[in-house]
Amino acid sequence: MEFCPHKTAFGRHETFQLRYGWLTKGYQAVEKNPGVFKSDEATVALGVGKNMVNSIRYWMRACRLLVGDLLTPFAHYIFNRRDGVDPYLEDEATLWLLHWKLATNPEQATTQFWFFNRFHKPVFTVSELQVALQDFARANIRNKYSAATIKNDASVLTRMYSQSAGNKKIPMEEVLDSPLALLGLLSRGPGRNYQSLPAARPELGLGVFGYAVMELMKERGKTIMPLEELMYNRSRFAAPGAVFRLTENDLIKKLEQLVKFIIGVVEIRETAGIQQLYVKKEIDPRKYLDKHYRQYQVTGKAA
Repeated sequence: MEFCPHKTAFGRHETFQLRYGWLTKGYQAVEKNPGVFKSDEATVALGVGKNMVNSIRYWMRACRLLVGDLLTPFAHYIFNRRDGVDPYLEDEATLWLLHWKLATNPEQATTQFWFFNRFHKPVFTVSELQVALQDFARANIRNKYSAATIKNDASVLTRMYSQSAGNKKIPMEEVLDSPLALLGLLSRGPGRNYQSLPAARPELGLGVFGYAVMELMKERGKTIMPLEELMYNRSRFAAPGAVFRLTENDLIKKLEQLVKFIIGVVEIRETAGIQQLYVKKEIDPRKYLDKHYRQYQVTGKAA
């Protein structure tokens, strides 16, 4: 989760954005054969061409479902067909969760980490996005990369997170190709512009939001954090407010609701005029996801 200039990755997606069904398909293939990505049977097992095989493997790593070629506990938690909470991505909350995992993984998904944590221009063109990413890489990245790779990464990001132009309804082909476009974090503006604006996001449930906040604080080794650090990226770490493109008011509202979501875990205090989140009792961040998915499985609604 911490950005390191020597641990970055550009262009490993083979120019394919994450597609609907790929993570489920990849998980099931690796569960059946842990060496599938290194085998000659990979294209048959996954039903795609060789470049797409490499892309699926990359996106699984970027979403923290694979470490090397081994499935992570998080992968089993979501995708296990016997007791996984959402093997076929039927709950929108799982898309928010995968987005969080992706945008907080600077080692494997450097462009996504940069865009959601460091790039704050609300309206932009693809060319402006490419230039800004190149400037960031030039100033911060120690690994080798090419201008063409940067250009491809910017293009893949806009395709993956935005819906097709001139259609307010989501066409089926877009849903199938780019599930993260459903989150509304990036949209096409007038002309050739794109928009990525802070907004109140009631569809982002407290289960995923609470998990993100607690995972970040645990990763940083903190039990006290100013609300400003949860809103804006001020360090080498991600910030939930930035990753989820929240307004300040909505971040505070969700934190206030989080206090009551699991009683006795966190509270908001004001010290010397600074509002801070205090962790009163250390718990596994996954407890927030457990509560969400229990309620979703009963009611079909976000917790």
